[in-house]
Amino acid sequence: MKLTLSYDELTNCMRCGFCQPACPTFQETGIEAASPRGRIALMKAVVDGMMDPDESFQAQMDLCLGCRACEPVCPADVQYGHLLEQTRDAIERHEPRRWWVRALRRTAFRQLFPQQRRMRKVGGVLAFYQRSGLRRFARKSGALRMFPPSMREMESILPDASSQGVVERLGTHVPATGGRPAGKAGMFRGCIMDVLFAETNVNTVKLLTEAGFDVVIPDTQNCCGALHAHSGEMEQAKELAKRNIRAFRDAGVDYIVSNAGGCGALLIEYDHLLRDDPEWAELGAWFAARVKDVSQIIMEKGRIPKFADAAGESAVEGRAAASNEAAAATAPPAAAPPSPTIVTYQDSCHLRNVMRVGNAPRDLMSRVEGIRFVELAGADTCCGSAGIYNLLQPQMSTQILDHKMEHVADTGAHYLLTSNPGCLLQMKLGIERAKLGERMQAVHIVDFLYDRLSK
Repeated sequence: MKLTLSYDELTNCMRCGFCQPACPTFQETGIEAASPRGRIALMKAVVDGMMDPDESFQAQMDLCLGCRACEPVCPADVQYGHLLEQTRDAIERHEPRRWWVRALRRTAFRQLFPQQRRMRKVGGVLAFYQRSGLRRFARKSGALRMFPPSMREMESILPDASSQGVVERLGTHVPATGGRPAGKAGMFRGCIMDVLFAETNVNTVKLLTEAGFDVVIPDTQNCCGALHAHSGEMEQAKELAKRNIRAFRDAGVDYIVSNAGGCGALLIEYDHLLRDDPEWAELGAWFAARVKDVSQIIMEKGRIPKFADAAGESAVEGRAAASNEAAAATAPPAAAPPSPTIVTYQDSCHLRNVMRVGNAPRDLMSRVEGIRFVELAGADTCCGSAGIYNLLQPQMSTQILDHKMEHVADTGAHYLLTSNPGCLLQMKLGIERAKLGERMQAVHIVDFLYDRLSK
């Protein structure tokens, strides 16, 4: 840790405590060590030789969601997320792991996520499980009881997987529709996104072309490396970053567009990730400067499409009919127009806290005619997903989620939107746990907007 952590960053913390109200784990536990200020104090104590990085130290580092909500509220601009990643990297380098844990991590981080073809094969196997009757059999037979409750819950809300990603469906180049192109946008398709949310990737491309962008999808891109960086596999994250930089640089794009807040947050920090590499530091800065969230690029650089909700259109037609009928003395009274669709939004932590994109998704939603947006209390607080945190820390994750859903229920929304696949799955799980499924569904904002494009 002495070699890995930035001591200047450690000493920047003024111990003011502004981070504590923003920290989900501190709010749940009330324990100083479970706050960003407390964790930084622990890190510094280890680096200064005042304590050993024992199991309790590691447990506190693991308990952190890595949501980085502490950063926007920090008056000293402490980059806590970087310190956390550096600490986890140091732990992973020196902490002995059981053989099966090492094998599992090696398979996931080196053999699976970085290999797009293998991910598509996994998608095909999962799709067969879901559609062949095996899923129904596994649920009815009780075979799923062999897995922990957290994994059984996640299995119940997984979307339909696919072995056909966005490139297989649309190709590597999709031209803008109508008018002069607003720019050349390189779409980052992700690894999990292109398997479990391939339809969202397709809709992202179509939404971008409607907004006036020529879209390029470099086929040589790979996993962003976020899961690696957050899990102490920093060297592997750097290698993945270099491959992505090369792929998008060769494509000659003006922008690099992400539809997943978790991916975008690391993509926009490739300059920091590669800062100590003389050969790649400048290229990392080139890449990071071009990264945009899909909602951000449409609002800032594109031609904003027209959106209309079906219920909203009916309401407009109903009001027009009522006006015409009122002019005729013999006309029967008009029926009351339908109520508008109510929509709320859960921020992706990394989209809001790292990419600093909070207004653009809300601004786009406000462009949809016929909906009513209700702000979610605590929308800027983590939902408990945090990559694979909900699998590694299921108790804390569920505790945070259940409290989140109390506020969600208060909105009375028909749609709960978000901008990150992990958040979306967590929100689906929350709706199921809170028994809100009959009145509400969780949807990626891209899918919600694409379905309401005025044709």
